Amino acid sequence: MKTGRILIIDDNEDLLKAARIFLKRHFGQIDLEKDPTLIPDLLKNESYDVILLDMNFTQDVNSGQEGFHWLDKILEIDPSAVVVLITAFGSVDMAVRAIKAGATDFVMKPWENEKLLATMLSAIKLRSSKAEVQQLKDQQELMREELDHKFKDIIGQSQAMIKVFDTIDRVAGTDANVLVLGENGTGKELIARAIHRNSNRADKPFVTVDLGAITETLFESELFGHVRGAFTDAKTDRAGRFEVANGGTLFLDEIGNLSPALQAKLLTALQNKRISRVGSNKVLDVDIRLICATNMPLYEMVQKGEFRQDLLYRINTIEVTLPSLKERHEDIRLLAEHYLEQFAKKYNKDIYKFSEATIKRLEKYHWPGNVRELQHAVERAVIMSRDNILQPEDFFFNSSNQPKDQSEINLEQYNLEDVERILIRKVLAKHNGNITHAAQELGLTRSSLYRRLEKYGL
Repeated sequence: MKTGRILIIDDNEDLLKAARIFLKRHFGQIDLEKDPTLIPDLLKNESYDVILLDMNFTQDVNSGQEGFHWLDKILEIDPSAVVVLITAFGSVDMAVRAIKAGATDFVMKPWENEKLLATMLSAIKLRSSKAEVQQLKDQQELMREELDHKFKDIIGQSQAMIKVFDTIDRVAGTDANVLVLGENGTGKELIARAIHRNSNRADKPFVTVDLGAITETLFESELFGHVRGAFTDAKTDRAGRFEVANGGTLFLDEIGNLSPALQAKLLTALQNKRISRVGSNKVLDVDIRLICATNMPLYEMVQKGEFRQDLLYRINTIEVTLPSLKERHEDIRLLAEHYLEQFAKKYNKDIYKFSEATIKRLEKYHWPGNVRELQHAVERAVIMSRDNILQPEDFFFNSSNQPKDQSEINLEQYNLEDVERILIRKVLAKHNGNITHAAQELGLTRSSLYRRLEKYGL
């Protein structure tokens, strides 16, 4: 399949036609133009791999000044443009001057077709190389920007999170293996990514493996790779996660789910720093930084013989324990506001804040699903709300997940405020959080009910 976009600019119409007839056999698109003053418009509407530019037009027969003028203009519009200059009045001095001015190459009229083709192919390769270099520069710039935000996507200012940030600071620059512990939904992968992003391996791959989702039969293939024909479905050679992560960081999530047999295979690979693809005897050296995570009690599992002690020693040079959301109560508002901004933009909703009653309700809830549950709750509220301020009725929590209140205790034990708080909670539950219906049943206005919700933190 022919590729490559070529623009030829020359005031000789016969030359343009001849060039098109020859070059269209080798390239996908050939555009012709006699008037160089149209170059700016052409470059605004199209991106060319190579521009063939005449050095002399009708205003200037043989000095080449017009060619140099339009060369400068092209490079001003597109600094990465690849320009090949052509002329019937060339010289070595002019060729040298053309290259210094930014041209890629210089050809003489009349040209030899094969030489012209070779020049064009080389020029297209150069254009491709320039694009790759620019892409690498863009990627490096993006990585630098990310490094400026050391704990990007990790929101928190509580003392518990400050301790986590301090640990990341201390360990990131080393190659020490890290074990991240914490309940589901606390953000263990974010911590792993932050460690990688602030490490000496930041420009190398960060490869994740969910060990809880890999079957025993596929474990070795996924982690160590396989060669064609190693098993029934092995149609081609395939690199495993260890190999892909070479030089970078390998993040093994849910490591507590590994069976004893798989723990042994993993330990061998970590100790030897070598792997072999399934079906191959060739040994590959691997250099990885290992980060593991789990919500399971590994130390208890070791005592029960369910997790290898030597593997635990291998993976936990440094431990990072993430607090649950109920342990970082002061971060709830900060997290909720972060997710509100994120989802309001995503769903194009004009919602800009929470009412104070809503914040108190969010802070009172104990969040068994941790940060992930809060994220989903805010997303749902943003989608369903018809207002530009999120109210308590925009959030619905499973009553089975709520900490037990004292609403079932004999009301004679309570003072008036306790009775009012319990009554409001019961009526809200009856109407599934609908403020209007609850206020009607309680004989209150919506604003009066909101004031009470804020007062009692409901």
